[in-house]
Amino acid sequence: MKKYITLFCLGLSMTSFSQKSDFWEHVQFGGGFTLNFANNQTNIGIAPSAIYNFDNGFALGASVNYLHSKINDFTTNLYGASLISLYQTKFGFQLSGEFDYNFANQQILGGGTTNLNFPALHLGVAYNQGRFAVGLRYDVLYDENNSVFASPISPVVRFYF
Repeated sequence: MKKYITLFCLGLSMTSFSQKSDFWEHVQFGGGFTLNFANNQTNIGIAPSAIYNFDNGFALGASVNYLHSKINDFTTNLYGASLISLYQTKFGFQLSGEFDYNFANQQILGGGTTNLNFPALHLGVAYNQGRFAVGLRYDVLYDENNSVFASPISPVVRFYF
């Protein structure tokens, strides 16, 4: 009897380990990037991310980001990480909530250095067409005295593959 129970348990465990997990079928990688070259101004940024798509239109994920900005004699390097939540509506719109925490180092040529760290909570809406979304987001935690950004409103451009 012990042999049959042992064989049954062994067969059951082999069956459960041999089943393929579909976790990676729900994961998408992507993110965004920034390139801006104008009169005495350069912005270069990258923000790779990964999200997990649930079956009900929700997605959760994480992202890291880097932005280098040079305006005249003023240079900023920004590093950060974020948690992302997305909801895809049936009408082609994507609602988003992103909590970021950023660390910035600002330098003035021939002057001093300033280090800042600050949170951001972006609520946004974007038009989504397949793997690409474009829209706007608003930082509800924006503090003009403790941010390197000029406005709480920013564009959203996302792509996932």
